[in-house]
Amino acid sequence: MSIYVGNLSYEVTKEDIEEVFNEYGTIKRVHLPTDRETGRFRGFAFVEMSSEAEETKAIETLDGANWMDRDLKVNKARERENRGGSGSFNRRDDRF
Repeated sequence: MSIYVGNLSYEVTKEDIEEVFNEYGTIKRVHLPTDRETGRFRGFAFVEMSSEAEETKAIETLDGANWMDRDLKVNKARERENRGGSGSFNRRDDRF
């Protein structure tokens, strides 16, 4: 299981998130996604903890909490959706 942490300040670091979540248990992994083109942090993160009980406690406590002047959105992460699509965006068009 993984925790989604949204509405983060663009100034947040991995260490900042670890400091907050360490209060609820052992952190296995923190991932801060970045924009492919700019390399800029996207404003959300994923946190994995050692047990589901630790994750549940963190979610219950931190969801809606104000941190760095932002109201956090903290919940169980959902599986990544398959975006599908035709792939035509990157396909070469030989008609021209």
